[in-house]
Amino acid sequence: MRKSGFIYVALLALAVSAVSCSKRVAPTSVEVKDPVRHYFPILQGQTLELVFEVANTGDNPLVITEIQTSCGCVVADRKSHIIVPPERSQFIRLKYDSNKNVGAVAHTIWVYGNILPAGLVKLKFDVNVVPDAGYTRDYEELFREFGLKNGLVQRMVDGRETDKNYYTDDEE
Repeated sequence: MRKSGFIYVALLALAVSAVSCSKRVAPTSVEVKDPVRHYFPILQGQTLELVFEVANTGDNPLVITEIQTSCGCVVADRKSHIIVPPERSQFIRLKYDSNKNVGAVAHTIWVYGNILPAGLVKLKFDVNVVPDAGYTRDYEELFREFGLKNGLVQRMVDGRETDKNYYTDDEE
């Protein structure tokens, strides 16, 4: 009986110490320099380095717990899960890979932590991804590739002689 009482007391002490070790960090206010950005056009396949400065303007330490992106083409640096002391700032580094995008692209990054008022801050950016002109075939290349074989491209561009999609005053 004495042995089981000792084990019971030891387990109770362990449970109390485990519960008392968990400390919740109070919320704090943050300020992000230029949270919405519009980048100049880039060529498809280029990467864009994104660096957002996050300043802790509150009295408690800022603990960034998670960073989520709207696309797998935007990847956060693993060192971006950071703790920022009060009145200090740190950088969140991201890399955007434009390999699979063409045209106007807009993405959102959600940064979660003990941030006032809702526990998150949104970062946004957009960029125009331009296809490389070296990969775009022009009319002559298409004509040589397809038109010489069966005249398909030439008929699509020039039309048939009997069907020009126009008429003249002489025809009635």
